[in-house]
Amino acid sequence: MMRVLLALATLAVATVAPAQDAARDFAAATDIPRAVAALRATMKPGQGFAMQTLVSGGGSVVALEYWKAEGRPAVHPDDNEYATVVAGSGTLLSGGRLVDPHVVNPGLTDGARIEGGTTRALRPGDVLLIPAGVPHGFGVGANGLVLLGTKITPRRPAAPAR
Repeated sequence: MMRVLLALATLAVATVAPAQDAARDFAAATDIPRAVAALRATMKPGQGFAMQTLVSGGGSVVALEYWKAEGRPAVHPDDNEYATVVAGSGTLLSGGRLVDPHVVNPGLTDGARIEGGTTRALRPGDVLLIPAGVPHGFGVGANGLVLLGTKITPRRPAAPAR
């Protein structure tokens, strides 16, 4: 009987753990390299991008972004995006004008390319800020590009009472 109760308790904890992880508010420095390796291991051949949320809450998300290939340039209309390069290398093209924009969802518009803008080289330790509404895209070095990115949706003032 005790073994059955222990097995049920273990099963209950195992089924609750993923839900708790979905709304984590802390990730230790030692979690990052393990999360990068795990994310890389989940990528299929030919897959150019993968993302893993590490911390979330209050409308903000901190996630690892693993780039193996250049993606379509994008704009996040309401989110400021901060990122630190964790591994690999690449480039950031930001500013300018997004050509042939396509709304993917309310928080993301992508496009065919960016005209104008500024290109910066990226390497581990670099920190970048992309304000809401600014077109941006990443070029990817031979060993990929891994970012620890934070999307922050600014709080909107409450509508006045009528």
